[in-house]
Amino acid sequence: MNRKKIGLFAAGLLLAVQTAIVPGVQAAPNRDIEIILDGKSLQSDTSPYIVQGADVTMVPLRVISEGLGAQVNWSESSGVVTITAQDKNISMENGGQSATVNGKSVRLDASARMTSGRVMVPLRFVGEALGLKVDWQAAERVIMLSSTTSNTSSSVNPEGGSKSQGAGNDEQEISPLPSTPKNEDSSNASTGNVVQVKASTSMRGAWISTINGDWPSAAARSSAEKQKQEFTKTLDDLKGMGINAVFVQVRASGDALYPSSLVPWSKYLTNTQGKNPGYDPLQFMISEAHERGMEFHAWFNPFRANSTGTTSGLAANHVAIQHPEWIVKNGSQLYINPGIPAARQHVIKAIMEVVNGYDIDGVHLDDYFYPYSGTFDDDATFEAYNANKISNKGDWRRDNVNSFVQDLGKTIHASKPKVQFGISPFGVWRNKSQDITGSDTKAGVTAYDTTYADVRTWINKGWIDYVAPQIYWSIGFPAAGYDKLVAWWSNEVKNTDVKLYIGHSPYKIGTPEKGWQSAQEIIKQLELNENYKQVKGDIYFSAQHLRKNPYGLIQLLQNYYQL
Repeated sequence: MNRKKIGLFAAGLLLAVQTAIVPGVQAAPNRDIEIILDGKSLQSDTSPYIVQGADVTMVPLRVISEGLGAQVNWSESSGVVTITAQDKNISMENGGQSATVNGKSVRLDASARMTSGRVMVPLRFVGEALGLKVDWQAAERVIMLSSTTSNTSSSVNPEGGSKSQGAGNDEQEISPLPSTPKNEDSSNASTGNVVQVKASTSMRGAWISTINGDWPSAAARSSAEKQKQEFTKTLDDLKGMGINAVFVQVRASGDALYPSSLVPWSKYLTNTQGKNPGYDPLQFMISEAHERGMEFHAWFNPFRANSTGTTSGLAANHVAIQHPEWIVKNGSQLYINPGIPAARQHVIKAIMEVVNGYDIDGVHLDDYFYPYSGTFDDDATFEAYNANKISNKGDWRRDNVNSFVQDLGKTIHASKPKVQFGISPFGVWRNKSQDITGSDTKAGVTAYDTTYADVRTWINKGWIDYVAPQIYWSIGFPAAGYDKLVAWWSNEVKNTDVKLYIGHSPYKIGTPEKGWQSAQEIIKQLELNENYKQVKGDIYFSAQHLRKNPYGLIQLLQNYYQL
C-alpha cells in the first residue's frame, strides 16, 4: 500500500474518517506468521499479515473454514463475509468499521477486505467471537489458538466493542469453539457462495491488441504455426504473472479474426485483408485460453471501419466498399456512422456472429463510438434519422449510442444469458465543472461530451454487465487523479448489478508523465482498489507492455497476487 497514504487521502476525507487504519498495510515480516490450533499447525495458501497502526492480524477466510471448522460465506455482490459456528453468527462488510455478532453491532479495528485476490479477516476478533483463546507470541511470530479452556464467557461485548484485536498479549480464557461442518449445499447466487477463498471471481485481465502489435507479430502474419506459437506463449506469460482473462481484439477495423459471412478476414493475419489464414484463429485462441483456465472475451471496435482514411486495400465485402453511404471520414480514419440505424444493426449482426458461433465468455467494446477529435460530418444523418425529434445534436448522438448499447445487450443476453457484456469507456465521464455530479477532474475530453458515451445511463438501466473505465493516470495526477476517479466510478456502480473493472496503463511505466517513474505505481493502484468493494478486478493495457516487464513489473505482480 502507499506508505505515505497519498492515495487514500486524495480519495476523499470521508474514506479517511470511515476507516481507522489503512487497509492492507503490512508490517515487513521477518518470516511468515504461523497459526497453531490446539498444537496443530494450520496451513494457509496465503500468509497472514499484521495491519500496521491497528496491530491486527489478518488471515485468509479459508483458515476460518478449514482450520477452525466454521461455515463461511462471501457475497461478492454485497462485499459481506458471514461466519457461522453453532450459536454464533458473525458478519462484517468489506472495509466496514463494525461487525455484527448474533445481531448486535461490535466495533472493529480492522474488518474484512480483499487483499491480493483473497478474502482476509481479523483473526483475533473472529477467533474470540467463536470461543477461542488467542495468544500472540511475537518473538516466534506464532499465533496460538486454544479451544480447550474452561471459561464459558466470550471476550466480545455486543454492547461495547471487543478486546484489542491486535497481535498483543492481552488475553483471557474463553469458551471452547463449537465444531460445525461446512455445508456443501449452501451455495446461492443471490447470497454469495461458500468460499474456497482464492477470489477466482476477481478479474485480472489483459487486452491483446491486433492493431497495436500485441499479437500476431509482423513476422508471424503469414504463418499460422508462428501465430499459434506466439499466442500460446503470450497466454503462458500472462498466466505466469497472475492474469486470468484475456480481451482479444477480434474486430479492429470492420474485419474479423474468424471466418465470417459478413465481414472480411483481417489483414493482420496475412498482410492482405480478405485472405484466409488457413485456420480459425478465434477458435484456436478460445480453446487455448480455456485450457489454461483463463476467460476469453471477444473485443470489438464497434464503429471504426478502417484505421486509415482511405478504402485502398479493403476487401470487396468490407463495409466501406459495400455501404459507402454509412462511412464518415474523420482525420486519418474511417468510421461507420452510428446515426444510421441499418449501420448499427450491421455491427450488432457482426458481433452476434461470434456470440452464436463461439464459446466466448464475454463481448467487450472499447471507446470507438464517435471520434475524440476532428470533424464528424453527420449533419445530413441528423436530419434524416431523427425520429425522436431531438434538437441538440450531442443529445442525438448519445441517443444513437444508447440505442446501440441497449439493442446489443438485449440481443446478446437473449441468445446466451451467461455471456458477459461490458464496455471500456474513457476514464472521465464528465468533469465537475461541466456537471456537478461529475468527477473532480479537469480532463480535456470526456466520455459523455466527446465520444457521446452516456455511461451513467448504461449503468443505471442495467444494459451492461460490467464497465471498465480506462483510468490511465497516476494517483494524484493533477488533471485526472487515479484515486479520485476510482472513488467516482465506485460510487456510480454502487447499488447496481454492474461490476466495475479498472483499466490500468502499464504502457506508461517509464514515461515522463507524473507518477510513472516506477512500476510500483501499478501496485499502489491495485492496493488502493482494495478500499472499494465495488471494484471487482482489473484489466491491463496491454499484453505486450506487461510482457516487456517494465521496471520489474512482472515480479511485483507475482508478489501482489502471491504466485
